[in-house]
Amino acid sequence: MSLDDLKYVKVKTHPTARNQAVSTQPLLAGSIILSNQAFATVLFENQKGRRCDHCLVLSETLRKCSGCASCCYCDANCQTRHWPSHKKLCKRWNSFASSNEFQALPPHERLDCVLLSYFASPLSADDQLAIFKSLLPGPTHHSPPPTCTPVDGADGLYDRFGNNNFTIHSHLNSFAHGIFPLASRLFNHSCTPNAAARYKLVRGQAVTMEVVALRDIAEGEEICIPYLDPALLQTRQQIFQLTYGFQCTCISCEGLKSVGPIPDVPQDPARFAALEYRLRTFIGVDDLEHCVLRTKPITQSLPSEIRCFLKEDYIEHLSGVFSQSSHDGPYDRALDSGTTLLAMYLLIYPENYPQIGMHALELAKTAWNASMPMNDIVRRQHAMAQVRACLSVSRRILGLYGPEGDGGGPLAEITTLQQLVDQEG
Repeated sequence: MSLDDLKYVKVKTHPTARNQAVSTQPLLAGSIILSNQAFATVLFENQKGRRCDHCLVLSETLRKCSGCASCCYCDANCQTRHWPSHKKLCKRWNSFASSNEFQALPPHERLDCVLLSYFASPLSADDQLAIFKSLLPGPTHHSPPPTCTPVDGADGLYDRFGNNNFTIHSHLNSFAHGIFPLASRLFNHSCTPNAAARYKLVRGQAVTMEVVALRDIAEGEEICIPYLDPALLQTRQQIFQLTYGFQCTCISCEGLKSVGPIPDVPQDPARFAALEYRLRTFIGVDDLEHCVLRTKPITQSLPSEIRCFLKEDYIEHLSGVFSQSSHDGPYDRALDSGTTLLAMYLLIYPENYPQIGMHALELAKTAWNASMPMNDIVRRQHAMAQVRACLSVSRRILGLYGPEGDGGGPLAEITTLQQLVDQEG
């Protein structure tokens, strides 16, 4: 697919960026705006041997390449389809991978090394290669890592890696890097995007990125996706400057600028707990059973006493507390920390962002686990109401985002938990 084949978007001039992609017609939330098959992909090292190196599908019966034994495939079809990219690396890979220069590379540069090596092979998607070469290089030149085989124009190609690679995920869990030139060419970044990428895995086919509308999009409206996790509140601008060469001026970044310096989180436990309660009530999620979840972007109107929670390390800490207590208990603590984390997500992320739906599902499962040992009928009914409320949110958001990655996952979990809830009456 080329820029001339687009159905729902067109490229227009932009006052500060190279271009912008705007909608050619009104788009409903959940619409697939673009499907872009990968130009090249590489699995994380911990996924090698678990997923096919061509289609990236999980399989327990992979067959190794007889030439190098470093790549694994679902079957002969996947191996044949991957061969044009793999053949120049095959016989040389093992000696190169065991070399001191490769072993000295950090993990992310090893991935770049493999992707860059693929450019030594005759890649069939000539239109995608042309689009990739037309992409703007990153703001800082870095010498390319060593490659398994010589690559013509490696410097120019590698200059486009850092700011044009995508992290491929299944159920929002990252497992590979990929190059999707058309998506890179079209979409600018926003920390409050109206679209997001999901990844379609089909046995025997290269992975496909699908860009999905998170909300209704008007005709002529710019379509933006996130280049990084919007939860990186304090470091995002530095990453934008170093990796992409721009300063983000979205509503979230401007809101952060307006609140000024972020104070430290209080150390007194009573004060800390009181402020977390203040945060939950400000966002409107303190009563999970009856709350109506609405995102509330960061602005100057954010109460000064809860601005301390905008620190990245607080969000990381809170996520860790919820993760541990939701599995090991106590469930009261899990529900408390999980509700507070939900408030933070509604403050950070835009409408229908998939992380909100995933977290709502985890909260629903936690409330279900909390209800199991309850003998008090009133308390149990309250807990079940929390389960239903969180399930409703997760179903709405993740149903809109749609299935992605491996089979099963959150949509299947929602169905299973809903059946259990229905049996309870």
